[in-house]
Amino acid sequence: MALSVETESHIYRALRTASGAAAHLVALGFTIFVAVLARPGSSLFSWHPVLMSLAFSFLMTEALLVFSPESSLLRSLSRKGRARCHWVLQLLALLCALLGLGLVILHKEQLGKAHLATWHGRAGLLAVLWAGLQCSGGVGLLYPKLLPRWPLAKLKLYHATSGLVGYLLGGASLLLGMCSLWFTATVTGGVWYLAVLCPVITSLVIMNQVSNAYLYRKRIQP
Repeated sequence: MALSVETESHIYRALRTASGAAAHLVALGFTIFVAVLARPGSSLFSWHPVLMSLAFSFLMTEALLVFSPESSLLRSLSRKGRARCHWVLQLLALLCALLGLGLVILHKEQLGKAHLATWHGRAGLLAVLWAGLQCSGGVGLLYPKLLPRWPLAKLKLYHATSGLVGYLLGGASLLLGMCSLWFTATVTGGVWYLAVLCPVITSLVIMNQVSNAYLYRKRIQP
């Protein structure tokens, strides 16, 4: 027997709520896992994976989930209030990423190693630069009077699309980092596969949220 439209809507919302809750838990759990693994403070390098996972796994995920109608932790705030919280979380993520990047550069300098010699390093640098541009673009949405010639609707569309690309770049950097010698020397077997699943899960949730709740709506509007 076919389900009614109302029943399908309830099921869809329940799935969206469950996936959003999973994204919250996975983003936090992965960041804690990396922190325990790296033992921040044990070496200069130990801060790099902690700061990068904090930036690209936890803070950026939370910054985007702020706008989720089903799983946002700030649903009681106005749209403007959530937008400001989103920008603050993104700015914190950028600062953590810049600090993590700076520390690994300093670490490589001390060891006399080449910079950007791996795909992980290149993807990480691109993700950090993209995050910087994304935060700069967000200022135009917070203060649209700064860009009077640009329609606000188009700015939001471009920002959402660019933000999704940047988030996926950050996720790709995390995945490549889990293929590094440092990570694979400590994490093996089933635990490694579970760790790899974490950025995959959060990326799928964020992709679904942005494409269905924002990009798809913009695409079908006349």
